[in-house]
Amino acid sequence: MPSAERAPAQAQVDQAIEWLVKLRFDTPSPCTEQQFQQWLASHPQNIQAWKRVSELRDELAVLPSELSRRTLDASQRQRISRRDQLKLLAVLAVGGGLGWASREPLGLSALIADSSTGTGERRQLQGSDGSRLQLNTASAIDLHFSSEQRELTLIRGEISLDSNADDNRPFRINTRVGELDTRNGQVLLRENDKGLLLAVRRGEVTLFPFSPSARLVQAGEVLQVSPGGRYASASLHGDPWGWTDGVLSVQQMPLGEFVAELARYRPGLLRCAPEVAGLKVSGTYQLGDTEQILHLLSHSLPVRIDYRTRYWVNIGAA
Repeated sequence: MPSAERAPAQAQVDQAIEWLVKLRFDTPSPCTEQQFQQWLASHPQNIQAWKRVSELRDELAVLPSELSRRTLDASQRQRISRRDQLKLLAVLAVGGGLGWASREPLGLSALIADSSTGTGERRQLQGSDGSRLQLNTASAIDLHFSSEQRELTLIRGEISLDSNADDNRPFRINTRVGELDTRNGQVLLRENDKGLLLAVRRGEVTLFPFSPSARLVQAGEVLQVSPGGRYASASLHGDPWGWTDGVLSVQQMPLGEFVAELARYRPGLLRCAPEVAGLKVSGTYQLGDTEQILHLLSHSLPVRIDYRTRYWVNIGAA
């Protein structure tokens, strides 16, 4: 088999991780960008390693701060130690599911999700109870049904659940911020950097059902829930349900926020320059073709799309 078709070696995965940390947590200098391009072009498996690791960029939000600081401390010129690489691999694997790397050395076999999606992928499922589920990009869930209850665990990402109201068993939902209960709810759950976005389209959902601060969430409500258990009505620039129809639908969304949304559906890096981040975007965009979305942006706004590589795109002033 040609070398370009083989999985990247561990050393190349380690190098790709180092580049991702540097590019994610710092503004790279022209010298750094040139060095990255040289590394990327030096071997076909480097491109494979970069593509696969960069798909997990969102999980770097939970990267230990001391690891990122040490990686970026140019004065020390210190490479990530093997121990820290394993720590970082564990963070990425827990959050993103490294299906192409062995989980056994890291003790992660129990974390394999029942259902998951990759970057840019959306998936529809139907539970044995007749409930309908959709997974958005880079998402994972576990399902467990018993004679007493139905249970869903959101491991990462974003899902919509249309619970079968004819099934009298309660439907418990486990998330990183706490538990939810419903029976007849049509509900959307999205992990974000503030905790969890919760939207209810139909029925009722009880937030923190076993807590003194239990909250009944009605149809039409959209809440932002913090990891500490606080919640407030969410103010959004778009339709949180749009992705379930395969679209990104926004109204007067700042370009920086729009680019961050779009980046969820593309592997690699998609950056927006500060000088254009405040431009407003409105419209409905088909998520199946992110290249077309970038093309439309360049024609509707005074911006330029700069492709460093297929997996590294900058949006700046025209």
